[in-house]
Amino acid sequence: MRNRIFTAGAGAAAIAAAIALAGPAQAAEGDAQLSVLHGVPGLTVDVWVNGDRTLDDFTPGSLAGPLALPAGAYELAITASDAADASAAVIGPVSVTLAANGNYTAVANLDAAGNPTANLFTNDVSQIEAGKGKLTVRHTAAAPAVDVLAGGSPVITNLANPNEQTLTLDPGTVPAAVAATGTTAPVIGPADVTIAEGTHTIVYAWGSLADANLQLAVQTIEGLHSAPGSVPGALDGSTVAAPADSTALMVGFGAAALALLLGGVGVARTVAARRAE
Repeated sequence: MRNRIFTAGAGAAAIAAAIALAGPAQAAEGDAQLSVLHGVPGLTVDVWVNGDRTLDDFTPGSLAGPLALPAGAYELAITASDAADASAAVIGPVSVTLAANGNYTAVANLDAAGNPTANLFTNDVSQIEAGKGKLTVRHTAAAPAVDVLAGGSPVITNLANPNEQTLTLDPGTVPAAVAATGTTAPVIGPADVTIAEGTHTIVYAWGSLADANLQLAVQTIEGLHSAPGSVPGALDGSTVAAPADSTALMVGFGAAALALLLGGVGVARTVAARRAE
């Protein structure tokens, strides 16, 4: 299977190369895979792993990796750009434990109240049943909770920072919209989105609703097919979809993902974020 990372922002390609070079030339058997997302607006940072600078001048919106690391415990710290060492971290240090063959994304982001924090997500790389795809929605923005609607009915409810929800879906296209939690009146959408068979697409909302700089990042994990490798899926009209083309971030899906995650205008309820263990 292949874990493909899409990056956004200036210098993202160089950052991805830098994190790759920080690890072994080839992943060893049992290594964990760690990707890093910078989701704090307006702050260029350095990322440190066990006291070593791993990413230099990491810009907001960049999603880099994966870095192959032996299973075990690691300390992650985020400092201002070009800091002499990791002693004056602006986020962390955060202790994380990576399991053998695990797949993770560490996210530096804002909590629901707008404070810098960090979260470690475990990415599901299990096989997807034939004829299906997966969409995971991760709320890592300073924004209220929302419900995600498909065909006018809620399929994800009360999604708050830093929570996630995963849907297993039939390939196809379905109208999706966002409503304030507990309501069905769309505040954005509906917008059509599509999904691909055998692909797990992970969408992150980051930024701040109050500062009007909400954005998204997309991570796509391919090659999760079960036999047979391709089965036409009938759209049942009850699910939210992810991109059919996993080799690029489609403009249409970008708009729909923003509708899914960033449209909770007027929702008063905020939820404090949990930090990565």
